Amino acid sequence: MERVLGIGGYFVRAADPKALNAWYRDCLGLDADEHGLWRQAAGPTVFATFESGTDYFGSRTQQTMLNFRVRDLDAMLAQLRAKGADVSEDIQDMEGVGRFGWVTDPEGNRVELWQSA
Repeated sequence: MERVLGIGGYFVRAADPKALNAWYRDCLGLDADEHGLWRQAAGPTVFATFESGTDYFGSRTQQTMLNFRVRDLDAMLAQLRAKGADVSEDIQDMEGVGRFGWVTDPEGNRVELWQSA
């Protein structure tokens, strides 16, 4: 059975994404690169802020989106579909970063799944 491996990212809407990134960097010492990659002891996690009007999270009422790292994206998506989950048909390949897929939980929250490159 496929299982999530950990948190692959946490994405936040913000009226001023640059200012919010600066706050996390200056107040908490979170030094993310230009893509939001922040290396932790347990593995990579992406911290990225998005414009407040983004549609990337699905519903405009969803303020954040959880991202889980997975070993095999295709197997995970197939497993979720077999269980009747609301899985997006879209898969995004980002060179040097990995592959992304999405599922919506029973409460309507869009969750991103990430297979690292």
